Amino acid sequence: MCMFSSPVKAVEGTNIFVRKTSPTSQVLVYSMTYQANAELAMILPLPKSLGAGEDAVTFIDLSSYPFFFKDMARGFEEPRPRSISAEGAKGLAAPTLKVHEVGSFEASWVPALSDFIRLDGRFRLPEKIWGQLPQYADYGFAVFKLKAGEKTIHPMALEFQTREPNRLFFPTVHVHNGSVEPKALFHHSLYCQSEYPGASWRTSATTWGEPLLACNFIDVGKAKDLLLPNQVVFKRSVVGRRPNKDFWVAG
Repeated sequence: MCMFSSPVKAVEGTNIFVRKTSPTSQVLVYSMTYQANAELAMILPLPKSLGAGEDAVTFIDLSSYPFFFKDMARGFEEPRPRSISAEGAKGLAAPTLKVHEVGSFEASWVPALSDFIRLDGRFRLPEKIWGQLPQYADYGFAVFKLKAGEKTIHPMALEFQTREPNRLFFPTVHVHNGSVEPKALFHHSLYCQSEYPGASWRTSATTWGEPLLACNFIDVGKAKDLLLPNQVVFKRSVVGRRPNKDFWVAG
């Protein structure tokens, strides 16, 4: 992902973690490094439950765990050589959306496209962009207000009411500099806890190749129950120019 409300100079090192917390809810953790000349917003489209309103999202403060994804990567260290054996409604009167203080940034939940009018204009995408993204017509949107400069932000985390009981959603569509291109340059590490996301996903493991549970490389307390400590984590690296679309896996 990155959908930005105004131009960015660079975005890299994107990390996303997802997990089902119930058949009707999913957690999502997101981090990246970016460069921007002005204050802007990053927008995450979410497949909210149909009819869900302004209480469909809970923002989670991970400012005390800035190394969440650094620790996550520790579960996927390169194996040792095999030679070493081992075993709302539009209108001027509409109330503004609630602003949440989430660590070092502010976040808002936009329940529907029509509610973007309730946000400061600096943090909206142009109407023409949404016309190119019809898949989001009935989605909701988490909006994170970011500062100008070159930043590596602490992980942004949330739990939302999802319409998909059997699938996990990764928001990976790119909107940079006011355009939606058919292909985009990816530099993403995707992580999840799932029954089995597919053959293209690696399983967290020791350097000897034995399965490694999340509690062995994640600070479970600081992670605020975002992971199941006694299950493995799966990882997929997505790098290079690829179709500009979101990722889904079995939940």
